[in-house]
Amino acid sequence: MPLFYQQDINETTRLGVWKIEEPESFFLQAVPLQRNITHPISRLQHLAGRFLLPTLFPDFPHEEIEIADTRKPFLPDEMYHFSISHCGYYAAAIVSSNRRVGIDVELISPRVDKVKHKFLNASELGFVNTKNPDQQLALLTTLWSAKEAMYKWWGRGELSFSECLRTLPFTMKESGLINALFCKDNREIPLQLDYQIRKDISLVWLQTDAGIF
Repeated sequence: MPLFYQQDINETTRLGVWKIEEPESFFLQAVPLQRNITHPISRLQHLAGRFLLPTLFPDFPHEEIEIADTRKPFLPDEMYHFSISHCGYYAAAIVSSNRRVGIDVELISPRVDKVKHKFLNASELGFVNTKNPDQQLALLTTLWSAKEAMYKWWGRGELSFSECLRTLPFTMKESGLINALFCKDNREIPLQLDYQIRKDISLVWLQTDAGIF
């Protein structure tokens, strides 16, 4: 069972990363395919992400998941707050009974360098440019993961990644913390995100009080 990584953050919040090595039939024994997905890898990713939820909390009612207009999956009664991400043959999920959460997993790839001006502001681009070229790819991927995690944590769409989701400079390691600001409607909410670089992936997540908004 390739549970690539799992962390019990506290008594109410857990996360996990699954390395997908099984066929669809393995996941379909435990979770349904809840929407029509034609691409086989996308189906595997979808199923693995849903499979992770009851792996983290056995009583997670995955059959009750609904999809908001913003494409965010949610439980109507908010028995659990959760976030799912996937890339390549990895799926990640974070689940909490009382915390607002967001997670993102990304393959470290040169493609992110081509779009950095779309999701980073001038200050963030300046920070990236101070780093050695051999460090920039992992850093850019981690910053993209951080903003994706914040976007999923927000869950309501309609955000500028470069202006509403702002990361502050940090020392890049294999794991650590990223301080950030969520800026919307003349409010600046400080956030702190955890990140890890594990083999060929970047993993970033955050958790806050559920009633922050």
